[in-house]
Amino acid sequence: MHTFAIYDLETTGLYPDDDDLIQIAAVRFCNGQLIAEDAFFSFARPRRRITSFIENYTGIGNHHVAQAPSPGQVLCAFSEWLGDSTLIAHNGLRFDSKFLAATSRRHGQTVREIPCIDSIHISKLLFGKTRGLGHSLDHVKSRLGLAETTLRRHDARGDVDLLARAVTAMCERLQLDAAFTGVRRHMTWLPEMGR
Repeated sequence: MHTFAIYDLETTGLYPDDDDLIQIAAVRFCNGQLIAEDAFFSFARPRRRITSFIENYTGIGNHHVAQAPSPGQVLCAFSEWLGDSTLIAHNGLRFDSKFLAATSRRHGQTVREIPCIDSIHISKLLFGKTRGLGHSLDHVKSRLGLAETTLRRHDARGDVDLLARAVTAMCERLQLDAAFTGVRRHMTWLPEMGR
């Protein structure tokens, strides 16, 4: 059986070596089907205060993360939940995967390699690679005719809800098999399980 986890991160900024994870959400995807009841969610307490810009963008304020576990603790729990599933994130190659690896390293954890798919590559398989053709999640949503999420966008839960529906629709249109054969992978790192 081929299992995947569609996930999204929210962070204090754009730089994995300097900024911190503040929220993660994920849902399991198996054999072309979402398993909504098999989900992961956590806030994470960053080293520095969340700026008003990030709070306005994500809806996540310092009061949300004050009692949250550290980013390292959150990634340990996420790694346990993930098991041997492959990760899927939108723009994961350039953003999310780098934050997972940098956060795991920063917290001094023994790490394991995790295979990942950037759903932008699925979008390019479906819609093409013409110069100027955007593949943002909003572009993909519009092209697929998906309804807006009922959850807040740029909150990891809202973005995962939308991305999960987009991945499902793109897989159906492309007639991808359960293993996502032919879709490019890259690697990231998470804490070893049992840590």
